[in-house]
Amino acid sequence: MTKRTDRFFADGINSPLLHLFVEQPDERVPGFNAWFGNEFNRHNTWFKQLDLYVMYLKRVNYMLQQGLNVADVAYFIGEDAPKMVGIVDPALPSGYQYDFINAEVLRETTSVDENGLLTLPHGTQYKLLVWPKLDSMRPELLKRIKELVEDGAFVLGPKPTRSPSLQNYPQADAEVKALADELWGDVDGVKVKSRKVGKGTIASGLTMEEAFAMLGVKPDCEYDPATGLVYGRRTMKNGDVYFVANQTDDELKDVAITFRVSGKAPEIWDPTTGETRPATAWTAKDGRTTIPLSFAAQESFFVVFEKDTNATSGTAKTNDLELTTLVELNSDWNVSFDSGEIARGPKETVKFDKLTDWATSDNEAIKYYSGTAVYEIWPVYGAEVEYPPETYRTSTDISRLLRVQQNRSAQLPEETRAVWMWGDALTDGAAAVAAKLK
Repeated sequence: MTKRTDRFFADGINSPLLHLFVEQPDERVPGFNAWFGNEFNRHNTWFKQLDLYVMYLKRVNYMLQQGLNVADVAYFIGEDAPKMVGIVDPALPSGYQYDFINAEVLRETTSVDENGLLTLPHGTQYKLLVWPKLDSMRPELLKRIKELVEDGAFVLGPKPTRSPSLQNYPQADAEVKALADELWGDVDGVKVKSRKVGKGTIASGLTMEEAFAMLGVKPDCEYDPATGLVYGRRTMKNGDVYFVANQTDDELKDVAITFRVSGKAPEIWDPTTGETRPATAWTAKDGRTTIPLSFAAQESFFVVFEKDTNATSGTAKTNDLELTTLVELNSDWNVSFDSGEIARGPKETVKFDKLTDWATSDNEAIKYYSGTAVYEIWPVYGAEVEYPPETYRTSTDISRLLRVQQNRSAQLPEETRAVWMWGDALTDGAAAVAAKLK
């Protein structure tokens, strides 16, 4: 679910809804469930941990609602039928973002600024307008596109030959042909692929890489596509925010990511915990900033450029947090299951010598168990351990949700920390040498 959510965040969604939440009139489980959507109700096994996911959504939503979305390309969806999205054709290379745009917006609210950027009233701008292999366009829209090109826009698309409507047929088709011949001229997409018209350019038959090269537009967020990363960007008066997410189930180590920003000191903001820190490893060159970032499986970060700097590099080689292992928690876990008539787990506490997948257990009550289990352990650190300001607990192979409760001593209250997907930090300033983890 988080993987899909991050994909939508990168595409520009910034206010998702929890779908669906069916009313549960009594305590019978699993209760009323639908055949579609994701179940969000109190009978769900992980409902009591849902606050972790919701807090993550809140943080990402807040960040992605700041400023304006940044996309280099506006893909026209066409006029051939009512629809909400179009086709990304020609294909967009990695490192760039796009929006879809319709005929109404192009006709009525789009203008071109002094730099040749297509501009919407609220401030969003695009470097080029593109449409797929369409052979039809209403004459009213084609007139407006001609005006946009003459004002400085870069437009990439094949020459239309007719109107998609029967309104004013056949005069509309003749008008489209005359306007297209005037705008495209000798551009046929094969021998001639572009020409200047007024302040702008009309093109056909170019790849997106060729179009960006003509415009001198470098990737906005450049990385190895094989890493499986996705990104989105918001820009504000005082800086820029990039959302970068790992869409794979693999860890990624020190991936070089180059952002189309310079003159700002990068910071790394973690939407899972809400923690922020300055990036210590980075370099700035030719108007862009490169940062090495490591990701756990399906992990995401915000990279924030807000504070001005004259520096051109950081002071370290990696932005990974330096963790200290105090003790290995690999044995002597006491595990309690729900033994009720629904979950039907083991009635007695089970001792685990190591953390293993339940599905590999010889005990069928564990092997087929579906529900919540409580793991308890008393790790003894030893008197020689000097507690740092923060003690990190790493959690491997946690595929769902984990909540950690730490009882440091009889004099201290229990501290509960939520861990989601990748492990978390347990703050510890006490001098105790044993702490119960639950």
